[in-house]
This record gives sequence, structure tokens and C-alpha cells, in this order.
Amino acid sequence: MSETLLEVQHLKKYFPIRKGLWNKTRGYVKAVDDISFSVRRGETFGLVGESGCGKSTTGRSILRLIEPSEGKVIFEGREITGLPDEAMRKQRRDMQIVFQDPFSSLDPRHSVQRILEEPLIVHGIKSRKERQQRIEKLIDVVGLTRTHLHRYPHQFSGGQRQRIGIARALTLQPKLIVADEPVSALDVSIQSQVINLLQDLQNEFRLTYIFIAHDLSVVKHICDRVAVMYLGRIVEIANKHQLYDMPQHPYTQALLSAVPEPDPDLKRQRIILQGEVPSPANAPVGCAFHTRCPKAMQVCTEVRPQLLDTGGGHMTACHLYTPASSGME
Repeated sequence: MSETLLEVQHLKKYFPIRKGLWNKTRGYVKAVDDISFSVRRGETFGLVGESGCGKSTTGRSILRLIEPSEGKVIFEGREITGLPDEAMRKQRRDMQIVFQDPFSSLDPRHSVQRILEEPLIVHGIKSRKERQQRIEKLIDVVGLTRTHLHRYPHQFSGGQRQRIGIARALTLQPKLIVADEPVSALDVSIQSQVINLLQDLQNEFRLTYIFIAHDLSVVKHICDRVAVMYLGRIVEIANKHQLYDMPQHPYTQALLSAVPEPDPDLKRQRIILQGEVPSPANAPVGCAFHTRCPKAMQVCTEVRPQLLDTGGGHMTACHLYTPASSGME
């Protein structure tokens, strides 16, 4: 079994809701609500779910781009949630991010040369020759040419800008990359090129990815294991074959029923969920999904289900698979 690179323990991120003349805290938006998982070295771990479920907040909290409210993030055996700023800055050499929007994440005032060189300067690569060699190698690796180094972000297509964003994430030779919806803003014809590039880079540089997405067909192609999130909580974790062939949680089953089937002769029964997604500022008691779940039981309205191993490393947070709840209606 592969070595664990990253371990997330009981991670929470609550945003305060402030109202009134005195700006008092009236409640919290529970964007990430007590989640735990681990990522093995060299794998691609997927985080999927509807918009607003907390996927991107999870990725940014792991890197401490936003500070977690509670919980621990352990990277290579070292807890990083309590590191002071300077120590965390050094730690980020090993942990980088590729943002969703390739245009807004690149400084329009800087050339590609400057964009790629800046992380190297910040992290103490003093030799101009060494910086230039690394930049030229990276620009070749991501499929651009060295003439592109003197251009600015607005002079590139969306796919090219995302390649620049990937090159920037690779400049410090990280071990972990959080890819936050890296292809969702791109044309379908470009998405496959970027996905293939990410896989090639993973093999070449022995990278580990946390791949955040809502497109389940893309996730099936690139990920090794997948965690499904709903309203700030993880409801299921499994390897992609288990998840796509035998989904256990009713929410996962509904998500997968909506994935388009390329074979027109195959008919998949669509599961239509009733009702609206509850607000993370006022999440339901018990299982967060019980208000929309076609299989909800009484216990679901009272007790929050634990994420338990149902066999073969398949983890599910559902009372249908809790021994004490079996048979309850």
C-alpha cells in the first residue's frame, strides 16, 4: 500500500454571519463541517459534489489559503495547521494550487516570464541562470514555446492560460497539487488536452493531486479514489471503480444517474431529487441529506451518520449501512 502523504482530520471551516448595528455574529455558514480523509503519495484523489458543497473551501483550507476553524492537516507526518507564517511559506514549496479561472489567477501586468519567475525569487532561488533554465524547461513541458515567455495573459487562449497556471504550480517542484476545477472554465475540446497534460506531468514528476470537480465523467477518467461531498460533509469515499459501479449513498446514486451515457442504446434511470439544497447556515439535524433522500428513515432526522468502512475500503456515511439502524423505518 502506498505511503500516506496527506491526512485531514476533522477539518471545519465556519464563516461568521454578522448582522445589526454592532456587527454581532448571529450564526455561522458551515462551509466545511467536520471531514476526514487521507491522500496517498502518487495518487489522484477526487473531491466532487454540487456547487456550494464545500469542495473549493476544503482545498484552500488544506493549503491554509484560508485558515481552518478547527481540525488538523498533516503533511508528510508534520502537522501544518499550527505552523507560523514563515514556516508555512516554506512548506508551500511542496503544496501548490491550480485555480479554476486561469485568467483571474494570472497578474495581467506581468509577462509569463515574470509570472513563472516570481515564486522562484520568493523562495530563494538566487541564481538567474538556474531560474531561467527551470522556466524554459517548464514552458516546454506544458506544451508552450519560449517565445510565449515575453507575452502577457490576455494574449493567450483559455487553454494556454491554464497551461501557464499549471507551469506556475510546478515551478517549485511540489509534491502535492490541489487542482481546483482546472478544466471547468475551458471548452470541451481543450479539457481533454489539459487532463492529459496533468496525467503526463504526474508520471514525469511523481505528483500527487487533489482534483476538485463537479464533472463526474472527468473525475472517472483521471482520479484513483473519489470523495463525494454534500453540504460541507463527506458522504462517501471509494476507489473510482467501486464508486461508479456500486454507489452506496443515495446522493451519490442520484449524482451518477445524471451523468450522460455515450451509448445512445443504453438507458439509465434518472433519479430526480426533490426539494432544494438546504443552506449551510442552517443545515438539517442528523443526516444533512435526509430532506431530499428517497430512502430517509426516522433515525436520519435525529442522528448524524458516521463515515464507516462498508467493505474493501468503501466508506459511506449513511444509516442504511449502520448496523444499529438496519430495519428501522
